[in-house]
Parts: sequence; structure tokens; C-alpha cells
Amino acid sequence: MSEYRNIDLSAWIKVGEGGNGVTYENPSQSDIILKVNKPRLSCLDTVKHEYEVSQAVERLGLSTPKMYEIVRVGEAYATIAQRIKDKKSLSRICHDEPERLDEMAALLCEQGKQLFATPCNTRVFPSRKEQVLQAIDKATFVPCKHRRLIRSFAETIPENDHCVHGDFQTGNLIMAGGVCYWIDLDRFAHGDPMFDIGHLFQICKVYSSMKQVQDIFHMSQEQLLRLWDAFATAYTGQDNHAGFDHLAGKFACLDIILRTHFVAPSFAEKIFFGLYVRRLFKQFYLK
Repeated sequence: MSEYRNIDLSAWIKVGEGGNGVTYENPSQSDIILKVNKPRLSCLDTVKHEYEVSQAVERLGLSTPKMYEIVRVGEAYATIAQRIKDKKSLSRICHDEPERLDEMAALLCEQGKQLFATPCNTRVFPSRKEQVLQAIDKATFVPCKHRRLIRSFAETIPENDHCVHGDFQTGNLIMAGGVCYWIDLDRFAHGDPMFDIGHLFQICKVYSSMKQVQDIFHMSQEQLLRLWDAFATAYTGQDNHAGFDHLAGKFACLDIILRTHFVAPSFAEKIFFGLYVRRLFKQFYLK
């Protein structure tokens, strides 16, 4: 018999969906929320990792919903966590109140800087640099000559104990009652903050033309591009942030390769990742 209780979804109402999973609420249990990962991320090891990481992040003093329990939903594993009442993600705020987009970009910048300034427990959380170097070595969808240059760049990235989220974007920072909370922490690590910033650049500048991405973040391509510009301006304190963008583009290339460290890509995904790595390599590594 499983040590994890089984949840009957018929009593739950779907309230949200992101790139990694679906969230549900139960009208009779208003203080909790159920998150069911998408099939490739719903095995026990993955969900247990997410559960343990969330608790460890909370111990760092960062604001995140409390993680209560691992459960079963059919054959999948899921988590029950604290429900933050009346919360909205920054993505949803940008969609519902587009005039606040620049404000939300500045808030993401402010909260991001606080996150990056928090000393990470390097005994508990992995090195992002080590992860990306391992991923580069396995990235057979990238030509060898490209991999050598990309690896040479990655080796120059300094090791440090800065916290990095791993999926740093407006959908993973929620607000309620003037308080911000980080969510979806399963790829939390320590390393250069540019790893997180490169991920945001990838979403806003590289993938923003894709309808699937626009649907996930509830923003148009124009809004995502504007979000990046407002974020980069706030982060650098400069209207002209071309140099910052160029560095973020290099890290965006690393971010695509890094995805294969967490989930083995399908054949189609290897083709997709290879195409975008080549584009980013040509644009940011050869200039």
C-alpha cells in the first residue's frame, strides 16, 4: 500500500495551468492548493525533489507558499501546498492591467535582486555552473565546434553562493496583500544571477513569437518584448542596455542546453533546441 494518500480530483476545481503542471482548489478546503505536474514530471522522484526544495528554500528566509504533503492523483504524484488567497502572478497582472507592465517588470527586478543577494546553502542546493557544464557535454544536438566555444564561455562563469530560481519569470512570482511569493522552485540552485536573467531573456526575446508561450504568460509578443526592455532598464539603471542584452543572450543559449539536464528531450525537442542554440550561437557567440 502506498504511503501517500490518493486524491479524488472530482472534488477539486482546476484554477490554473503553467508550463509544468495544473493547479486545483477544493471549495471545502480553502487553505490549500493541489498541484499536479504534467506526465513527464509527475513521478515520485521529481515531485519529492520539488517538495524538499520548497522546504529548503523556506529555511533560507525567502517567501514561498508552505509545502504540506505529497499525494497521489491516479498514477501520478502531486503536492498539496498553502493556498495564497487572492493571489495573482505578475503575468496575470500584466494581462489584466496592461498599464502596470512596467511596474511589474520593476517589481520582478527588485524581488530578483533580493533573491540573488540571499546566500544559498551550497551543501543543499546544486551548482548551476556544474549542471550546465554537464549538460553541454551531453548536448549532442549541438555541433561539436559550437559546444567547444559554448563550454569555454561557461567555464569563465564565476562560482558563487547567490540563489538562482531556475525558472525566473513573471509567472513564478505571485502577489497577495502586497506580499510577493516565489513558486515552482524545483530547479533552485546557486550560481551567477545571469543564469536566471538569461532564462527571462529567452522567454521574452527568443520564444515570445510562439503562441504557446504567449498563452502560458498571458501576454502578447509586444508585451513580452516590452517586459524585457523595462526589466533590463530597471536592472541596469540604463536606457541603453545593449551590452546586458548581449550577455543575457549568451546565457539564454546555456539555458536551452540546461533544460536537458532536468528532463531527457524527445527527438522533436532535440531538433527544436538545436535550431535555437544555433541561432543564439550565431547571434551572441560570434559577435
